[in-house]
Amino acid sequence: MNIEIINYESKYRDDFKTLNTEWLQKYFVVEEFDEYQLSNPETEIIDKGGKIYLAKIGEKIVGTSALLKEHDIYELAKMAVTEDFKGHGIGKLLMQHCINETRKLGTEKLMLISNRSLIPAIEMYKKFGFIEIPLGNVPYERGNIKMELKFKN
Repeated sequence: MNIEIINYESKYRDDFKTLNTEWLQKYFVVEEFDEYQLSNPETEIIDKGGKIYLAKIGEKIVGTSALLKEHDIYELAKMAVTEDFKGHGIGKLLMQHCINETRKLGTEKLMLISNRSLIPAIEMYKKFGFIEIPLGNVPYERGNIKMELKFKN
């Protein structure tokens, strides 16, 4: 199976929204904040200095992830893999791609907000070197754990 990680283009807007909505509906709910961001990825993510990546097999988009820019720090967000393609390492490929791209952007760390009930995801984050940090204010009701990965210069 040839999995390609590509940069977002507006022609993939529906794929980006569908993958994330599918994931949110399975584990939580689609919050108003999510709906707006997923419906407007160009203005809410790209134009604000963020990035969106897609996992593609053939012509099918099977996964997504994003880097949201908050001042000089990036947040890993909007990571989802469609149910039919789970278990093929796509999440790990997207994670590694986001880490590599964040390093290229020259920031000192990458952070994420998740939920403790997502045990496989939390374990994957730890394997990549993320550590838990104080939660602080988060924009999602489902967010109950914050983690960061510091880069060595």
